[in-house]
Amino acid sequence: MNWISNYVRPKINSLFSRREIPENLWTKCPECGTMLFHRELSENLNVCSSCDHHMAISPRERFKALFDGGIFTEVKVPEPLADPLGFRDQKRYPDRMKAAQKASAEKEAMLVAEGEIGRTRIVAAGQDFSFMAGSMGMYVGNAIIAAAEAAVKRKCPLVLFSAAGGARMQEGILSLMQMPRTTVAVQMLKEAGLPYIVVLTHPTTGGVTASYAMLGDVQIAEPNALICFAGPRVIEQTIREKLPEGFQRAEYLLDHGMLDRVTHRKAIRDELIAMIRMLTGQPPAVKGDLPPPNADAAGKAASDAKGSDAATPTDASKPASGAAKA
Repeated sequence: MNWISNYVRPKINSLFSRREIPENLWTKCPECGTMLFHRELSENLNVCSSCDHHMAISPRERFKALFDGGIFTEVKVPEPLADPLGFRDQKRYPDRMKAAQKASAEKEAMLVAEGEIGRTRIVAAGQDFSFMAGSMGMYVGNAIIAAAEAAVKRKCPLVLFSAAGGARMQEGILSLMQMPRTTVAVQMLKEAGLPYIVVLTHPTTGGVTASYAMLGDVQIAEPNALICFAGPRVIEQTIREKLPEGFQRAEYLLDHGMLDRVTHRKAIRDELIAMIRMLTGQPPAVKGDLPPPNADAAGKAASDAKGSDAATPTDASKPASGAAKA
């Protein structure tokens, strides 16, 4: 046995060789190009700490930061037909669905959940742009109807986070039929006298903008979100004129009366709490009286409470049976 070649040389190579670095530790901001550490980016709700650019965030991560203690229960959504038209382009529709499910780790393009925000029960629905561009198909229509029915049943507000490229072409006319279906679902809330708040995120376009995304009692948008029916490139090619700077962005729409607020992602939870309390006739929230917005903070609050005789754990810090933790 040659101990120099079998032991010493491999040991030296291991010391000086390049160590493997796990993937996805850093994310490059598409706006300013800053490299952002994944943990810091997640803690900042996928907002660039350098230029404040709002990157995409999944509904599950959004709900984790939205609900008290990060705790929510998923609302069951009826399953539509898997491939009603037998659609095929470069791939079969079922194959595209499987690829989207694998890439996003979600079943479909919308997640519906219920829980408490500022100690007030709400139903929330969030679109996932990473799932086939958040396109509106039959499942999304079923999800909004299920969300509206759950809100009416529990007599609580519905908050919807939109993010979509429009209707899903693989379902043809059936996807376009979700526009009147979701409009009827919103009307159910209005007839029940329940608040319907829409938070428009980047991008919200096509048939989604032409239906449920613009029917809220209050319309909020994230900064610089693209909100339109037809995109600016299509409009420029049609009218053959240069569009104004910032056209169809959230700030432009706010200036022209299409929106009520443009709110930073980190401030949306507090703003929703204030709006929901006002619209439901509750007194304003007292600072320091609200539960923490995420599970980690809830656990810290509970441990701090155990160390103090005067403090008692909040309800949000206690695990709820049957609740799904993001």
